[in-house]
Amino acid sequence: MSVYVIAQGKIEDRGLLDQYVAKVIPTIESYQGRVVAFDEQPKVIEGAIEHPRTVLLEFPSMMSFHAWYDSPEYQEILPLRLKSVRGTLIVAQGFTPS
Repeated sequence: MSVYVIAQGKIEDRGLLDQYVAKVIPTIESYQGRVVAFDEQPKVIEGAIEHPRTVLLEFPSMMSFHAWYDSPEYQEILPLRLKSVRGTLIVAQGFTPS
């Protein structure tokens, strides 16, 4: 079952973030993941969001997500994200109606 990674953040350092983005896409793809959505100014329909920059990733399984997140390739560039964006990262299971 697919899993979805939702990242929301406030950009603290655009230069470091640009370096991270250039390096992260190939690592996502090498673990069968893909960027589904990206928006720095998403439209809020209900409630409020603390961190506007929103990224949605999809991986084919929780195992492939963890393989990517824990991989040496991603762990090497993770500090760029942690230094450039303040926010949250969550992973949620996809839904298949029964």
